[in-house]
Amino acid sequence: MRPTLPLDATLLHPGIRLAVGLSGGADSVALLCALAERSGELGLVLHAAHLHHGLRGDEADADLAFAKTLAEQLNIPFHRTHVDTAAEAQANSESIEEAARRLRYSWFQQLMSKGPPHAVALHAVATAHTLDDQAETVLAKFLRGAWTGGLSGIHPVIEFPEGRIVRPLLAVTRGEIEAYLRALGQPWREDSSNRHLTFTRNRIRHELLPILETWNPRLHEHLAHMAELAQDEEAWWQTELARIAPQLILPGRPVRGGGRATADGLAIDVTRLAALHPALQRRLLRQAAERIGTALDFAATESLRGLALTGRAGQKLELAQGLRAERSHRELHLSAQPAGSTESKSTKVAPEYSAAIPCDVEAPAFGIRLRIEVTAVPGDPSQSPQLACLRSWKPGDRVRVKHSGGPRKVKEVLERMKVTGSGRAIWPVLEIDGRILWMKGIELEPEPGIEVVVTPLSSTTDNSASG
Repeated sequence: MRPTLPLDATLLHPGIRLAVGLSGGADSVALLCALAERSGELGLVLHAAHLHHGLRGDEADADLAFAKTLAEQLNIPFHRTHVDTAAEAQANSESIEEAARRLRYSWFQQLMSKGPPHAVALHAVATAHTLDDQAETVLAKFLRGAWTGGLSGIHPVIEFPEGRIVRPLLAVTRGEIEAYLRALGQPWREDSSNRHLTFTRNRIRHELLPILETWNPRLHEHLAHMAELAQDEEAWWQTELARIAPQLILPGRPVRGGGRATADGLAIDVTRLAALHPALQRRLLRQAAERIGTALDFAATESLRGLALTGRAGQKLELAQGLRAERSHRELHLSAQPAGSTESKSTKVAPEYSAAIPCDVEAPAFGIRLRIEVTAVPGDPSQSPQLACLRSWKPGDRVRVKHSGGPRKVKEVLERMKVTGSGRAIWPVLEIDGRILWMKGIELEPEPGIEVVVTPLSSTTDNSASG
């Protein structure tokens, strides 16, 4: 009896011109063979597409030759191209993995384009992502602190203007695929880079998941189920937000006499926001930020929620990616400073990083990451500090340097530290509840009644202090 491989045929339809992304690895070889076997039954016009990433030298050349030969054996049209992934990664400040993925999908879109140089445009490209890939993706997103959208993992279909990417093997395990190929007597190629533990996915695959599976042998399956649940949750939320967001997210600022100045960011009605469930509040804030080109992590979202629900009129926040928030009596106004802009012609202003305590604050502009925790607050716990702001110092800022008596101007402290040049203008300080409790390079006096531990998480940070 000829072996078979379960495919999600609902993603396909008769007459579709479909290319299989053929790397030469077991997953893509199995997908091509399974689709070739059923192409007549499903009414597919099948192609194969191989992208040479310009990595791994002779090994990658052998992968290309293998893929071309397999397509010829199956009498399937073969498409190929060559890219320099390493150069692209360097030029765009990406990891090799990120650049490879971007280049791969860009080429798929070219193959589906109806313009030259392609005489016959493809309708879709099938990639051989498996249940194991899904589990690894979900776990990787979880480790990076993803929202529900990230936990939805690999979607069965991605729509592009040129066509669609489909994943017919998402319910199939890697073990099932290899068993299928062995039963066919069909060889495949092994990518040596899949064993390199410098890549995050490989560490998850070869180190983390095997450990976690000693706790739950069905972990791959459960993570794949989580992705499916998250996909449905996200689809529901998008429908709900499309209904509710226009009622609360408003253009610009109100102007006298009625109407709004629509060229100035977005605003949210804080009274109506406060009446909603926290889950919906977060979704609305994140959607508003996305509309002006910024993405919120959890800490930034909670900072905005706090400003919207309990902030004072005139209170402001500056967050990562140039996002600015200002509270009025009735609204929370959001705007984004364009990348590369400056506050003045002569002074570069670093962004402010605000987060709800406790938190990890990652500040690329300062080259540091800080962990902030309240470890002791005598008296009323409700008086604990709520918001931390890591920012560059400003004229008039004062600090209490340890063993130095009264407050000193930050400007004078920097002069004593012999800090000069462009770095002086963006020298970082940590402000909590209006008081500077940490300053790079010098130890400050502890704040009476509040102990905040600031621990460097990066070797680029040159000191730690509590204050």
